[in-house]
Amino acid sequence: MRKHRFILILLAGCLFLFAGCTPTRERPEETGESGNRLLLGFAQIGSESSWRIGNTRSVQEAAEQHGIQLMMSDANQKQENEIRAIRQFIAYQVDVIAFVPIVEEGWENVLLEARNAGIPVILSDRQISGTIDESLYTTYVGADFYAEGKKAGEFLLKKAEQSEKETLHIVELLGTPGSTPALQRERGFHDVIAGDSRFEMLEAVSGDFLRSKGKESMEKLLEKWGSEIDVLYSHNDGMTLGAIDAIESAGLRPGKDIVIITVDGEQAAVDLLKEGKINCVVECTPMLGDLIMELTEKLAAGEEVPRVIHPEETMFTEYDDLDGIPSRGY
Repeated sequence: MRKHRFILILLAGCLFLFAGCTPTRERPEETGESGNRLLLGFAQIGSESSWRIGNTRSVQEAAEQHGIQLMMSDANQKQENEIRAIRQFIAYQVDVIAFVPIVEEGWENVLLEARNAGIPVILSDRQISGTIDESLYTTYVGADFYAEGKKAGEFLLKKAEQSEKETLHIVELLGTPGSTPALQRERGFHDVIAGDSRFEMLEAVSGDFLRSKGKESMEKLLEKWGSEIDVLYSHNDGMTLGAIDAIESAGLRPGKDIVIITVDGEQAAVDLLKEGKINCVVECTPMLGDLIMELTEKLAAGEEVPRVIHPEETMFTEYDDLDGIPSRGY
C-alpha cells in the first residue's frame, strides 16, 4: 500500500486546490532507508493573527529541517474544513496527523476514522473535550492555558497592591467560544482573583481572538462602562491591539487609565509594553514546530511519547527590565 503513496501525493496537489490544502513541496521518490520520507498531515485553523502565522511558519521550517514531507491545510476558522482536511490526510495514508482543534467539541467521528486507519494523532496548541475517548489521539503539545490565566491573575494581585482605589473594575475579552485557550485562560484568571473584594467584574465578551472584533467589543464596553473600567484582561494580543485602538480613540490612556493584561507575546505587544501602553504580557509561544516533528518521528517509529508536552514560557511585566527581551519572531 505504501509504495503507491507517491502516486497519491502527486494527485493530492490537484485535489487540495479545491479543499484548501496544499502540499508544501513534491515528495521525492527515494529518500531514507524506506525509500520515502515521513509524511505529516497538518491542519491549521487559519492565519488570523501574527501568532498564528508564526505558528504555521514554525511548523513549515521544522518540517524542512527534519526532512519530513508536510501536507498542510488552512481551515479558514471553520471546523468543517479541518474535519475535511483530516479525512483527506487519512485517504492519502499519511504517517502522522497533527491538527489545531478550533473548538473542543465535535471530533469523535473523524478521530475514530484516523484510529481505525492506524494513524497516530497529535493535538497542537489546543485541546479537545475531556469526555472524548482518549485513545482517539496520542499526545498534546502546546501551552498550559490554565497556568497562563493564573499568571495574568497573579500580576493583577501585585498591581492592585499599588493602587489607591479600593475596588478595581475589570472587563475581559474572551477568545473563541468553546476553544481551550478561552476556557482555561478565563478559569485560571478567575481562580486567582476569586473572593478578593478589591476586584469586581463588569463584563466579559468574546472577541474571537481577532483584532477587528477586539476593537469592536472594546468600543461597546467603553460605551457602556466608560471611565468605570480600571482593568482589561484580554485573551490574546490581537484582540488587545484592537482594544487599545478603541481606548485611545475614546481619549483614554492604555496602560495608565486602564491597566492592560494580555496573552501571547507577539512583538507588537512587547513593543507596547515597553512604551507603557500594556502592563503585562503573558507568553504563549507559537514555536511548536520542532516538538511536533520530534513527535512525528517517534510515533512513526512506533515509540511511546508523553501524553502532554508543554513548552517553556514566561511573562513580561512593567516591573521587569525589558531591554533584554530578544526579538519575538512573530
